Amino acid sequence: MKTNVGGIDRILRALIGLVLIALAATNTVGWWGYLGVIPLATAAVGWCPPYALFGWSTCANKNPG
Repeated sequence: MKTNVGGIDRILRALIGLVLIALAATNTVGWWGYLGVIPLATAAVGWCPPYALFGWSTCANKNPG
């Protein structure tokens, strides 16, 4: 798997995932808040399946050319 999630994108995904999980754990939102595991996982791995499907990437180009 080639990394397709860049730095700022990873930070935002992690924050959103943690907030959703915290809201679900405190019963502020319903069970769907536990779906925050998905953005948290994609932030940890650095790879997003929909990005790969559509050919998108938020990573900086390391070999400008």
